[in-house]
Amino acid sequence: MTWGDQALDVFTPECKFKESVFENYYVIYSSTLYRQQESGRAWFLGLNKEGQIMKGNRVKKTKPSSHFVPKPIEVCMYREPSLHEIGEKQGRSRKSSGTPTMNGGKVVNQDST
Repeated sequence: MTWGDQALDVFTPECKFKESVFENYYVIYSSTLYRQQESGRAWFLGLNKEGQIMKGNRVKKTKPSSHFVPKPIEVCMYREPSLHEIGEKQGRSRKSSGTPTMNGGKVVNQDST
């Protein structure tokens, strides 16, 4: 959470927002803690022209100041290879290479190793 130019390391209930996809595929964020007293309408996160945070009770979900463009994140799935797979790959690479191996400066065929 930021307040002015200072970043706070404390996570409070004020830091929780509900993320919703609006009808134009933009993302809007509403506070889970604050609401309008009279109407019960949620407070939305919004930025003004200069990129500064607007007061939540002044932002409506239909206004462009509260619409954010979602940025898709590509998640790469990584699987640790097992020792069995590593052994198989090394065994295949040794057998399949047709080039001779140098052993102490002498050329040695792979069949004799």
